[in-house]
Amino acid sequence: MSQPVRSQGDIIVVDDDVDTANLLRDALVVRGFNAHALTTAEECLGLLAESPAEIVITDVNMPGLSGIELCQRMRRDYPATLMIVITGATGLDTAIEAIRAGAYDYLTKPVKTDALAIAVTRALQHAALKRELLRLRAVADRELPEHQIVGSSPAIARTIEMVERIAASDASVLVTGESGTGKELVARALHRLSNRRDRPFVAINCGAMPAPLLESELFGHVRGAFTDAKQSRPGLFVQAEAGTIFLDEIGEMPLEMQAKLLRVLQERRVRPVGSDTDFPINARVVTATNRNLEREIEEKRFREDLYYRVNVVSIAVPSLRERSSDILLLAQRFLLQQARASRKAVVGLSRGVAEKLLAYDWPGNVRELENCMARAVALCQHTEITIDDLPASIVEHGDAKMVFATSSPVELGTIDELARRYVGQVLAATGGNKSRAAKILGIDRRSLYRRLAPTATASELEIADTQPEPQE
Repeated sequence: MSQPVRSQGDIIVVDDDVDTANLLRDALVVRGFNAHALTTAEECLGLLAESPAEIVITDVNMPGLSGIELCQRMRRDYPATLMIVITGATGLDTAIEAIRAGAYDYLTKPVKTDALAIAVTRALQHAALKRELLRLRAVADRELPEHQIVGSSPAIARTIEMVERIAASDASVLVTGESGTGKELVARALHRLSNRRDRPFVAINCGAMPAPLLESELFGHVRGAFTDAKQSRPGLFVQAEAGTIFLDEIGEMPLEMQAKLLRVLQERRVRPVGSDTDFPINARVVTATNRNLEREIEEKRFREDLYYRVNVVSIAVPSLRERSSDILLLAQRFLLQQARASRKAVVGLSRGVAEKLLAYDWPGNVRELENCMARAVALCQHTEITIDDLPASIVEHGDAKMVFATSSPVELGTIDELARRYVGQVLAATGGNKSRAAKILGIDRRSLYRRLAPTATASELEIADTQPEPQE
């Protein structure tokens, strides 16, 4: 069979039976894939030496190099290419051996063309994700932009644009968004890009302390103003002179303090607790809240006049759900930061982990993602984060959504097909380690074998159960 001229991104079908190779190739071509047929593993390796392929589909039993041996060579020499193994064997040994050798998926003969197309589609999605992860490793390691906000999604791009537009202004800014979205990061970006960048940035959480203490913190106090006031202390408004003061969670501020803050913002002067003297202030005021302040006004929990003082310009920070295309970039940057801090040789995310992160809803937003990466790096025993390093909430959430990730009737398949495909995917993610795969699946090893080889006898299952696990 002559070698075709190929372009990058091709699929190679390898089967020593010419008719089968051509049949599988034609089935893929008809569905819009760019596929080519070869009859030996040696031809495949020769062709790959000229230009890469994204997927190689190979039969197991072939003269010369077998399909399993081809998988092993591919894993060593062409790790970016995904392998799909086709076998006529009904036992589980070949399936396990293929996964151990580095196969992404396996299909049994006779191959259904729809099942083949689904497997190829999923493999191409994995290949694209792997390329994206490699790209993100390089991007995440670059120096941050001046505003230090990570992301390129349309949602965060709008936020960055607004920050850049109003940074030079002295107008009061209200930053809104769910908890954990990075509202303080936006406030710091406003300060960093402003003419006040060389002056102090002072932050306080208004919901973290009672009104008397908050008043003292913001406005300062004089000696003897209260029991523990052994010396005079300037407040944060004075400490932020010519800089920026950030009042986080202003929606949590007690009403009595709201009135006092309003006076300060109107008069641009503060009076320390226990003092009779007012002092002028020159600090830009940036506030933040995760509450709907307009609703708080309606329910008499927030002053309307204060609202208009702090909300001259409003900046909305999107949730992580609204900027899902930034998830992997953020995760990679957090991973690298944690790895450097802990001096661990962790450099990236596995494809399985990337899929789990993308499938999760992230109710805790960027803060939850950062916490997840800190945990994963602490637990990681490899150079890449694996599914075992993720919290159960993220792993189980992804599992629940996996079957329903498509609305296409063709791709949904039967329950048995979906179960077999998922078991193979978990085995691939665990490097063929059956004990770990069974634990992730929530079944015992014997049940795992039965799912892989439903026709296996009891004695075959007993023999397989005694096989050693692959070394990590």
